[in-house]
Amino acid sequence: MNNVVLGGTLSAKKIGMQRAPLAWRVRNMARFYFVWGWLAHVTGHLYSRLFGAPVMLGKLSAIVTRADGTRINYGVLGYRVVTTAFVNFVVDQLQTETSVFGDFLYHDSGVGSTAEAAGDTAIETTDGESRASGTQTEGASANIYRSVGTISYTSTLALREHGLFNASTVGTLMDRTVFAAINVVNGDSVQYTYELTITAGS
Repeated sequence: MNNVVLGGTLSAKKIGMQRAPLAWRVRNMARFYFVWGWLAHVTGHLYSRLFGAPVMLGKLSAIVTRADGTRINYGVLGYRVVTTAFVNFVVDQLQTETSVFGDFLYHDSGVGSTAEAAGDTAIETTDGESRASGTQTEGASANIYRSVGTISYTSTLALREHGLFNASTVGTLMDRTVFAAINVVNGDSVQYTYELTITAGS
């Protein structure tokens, strides 16, 4: 009888996630529209609780994965801005529903730096990459819509804007956020997490 002996070794290495550089965090948080958006986010929740009025509040976060596998958590990029186009779209859907109502999962990014505004209908300057189809889930509570999408980059870019749409091309823009430049090169990717909080009246 022949005996067969099997053996092996297993090793594991925990790869931690870095925080975004302090200089970037200061630049991003010092922007007028970041501060304004943060104040609107905080006071919107307070207003809803105090007066029982429903509100819609957007928030965008990002994690960058470098080509070498290094992951950098950039945290919250911004809190603005739900668009007029999306609000009008919701009203239209309440009258005549179409299949694209549940399709706000397409993440796009760009290099435009013009401040976001409710009247925006598209990314200012596209980065040339295809939109990412994000996963759709609830956030920390049942009144938070969350979409997480990852865009892989094939060139050197200074990313400055993000938008969430209901189609892989064109479509209706739900929210556009502008932020301090995040530099990427070929092989890098960015995981964007967009959350829309909708509070109920009371």
